[in-house]
Amino acid sequence: MEKNNLSKIRKDVKDCVGKKVILKANKGRKKTTIREGILEEAYPSLFVVKISNDYDSVRRVSYTYSDILTETVEVTICDDEEGKIKIS
Repeated sequence: MEKNNLSKIRKDVKDCVGKKVILKANKGRKKTTIREGILEEAYPSLFVVKISNDYDSVRRVSYTYSDILTETVEVTICDDEEGKIKIS
């Protein structure tokens, strides 16, 4: 399987703005967090995901495209027609 470069990752993320995503982030020391949210915005060097939790508060987290390239963050798009698509 061919590894993607940053421009392809950036294009894939930009095409999925407004869709539901599942984030699996590596926080170091064998700690990972899994969150669901909506891909809110894609900027030239980073992207923003809006996360809602059980306490009616909204949180926004941002990651760079190199986080996806280095597999620090796994982004999975939840699409109704095509199922789940992993961006890597």
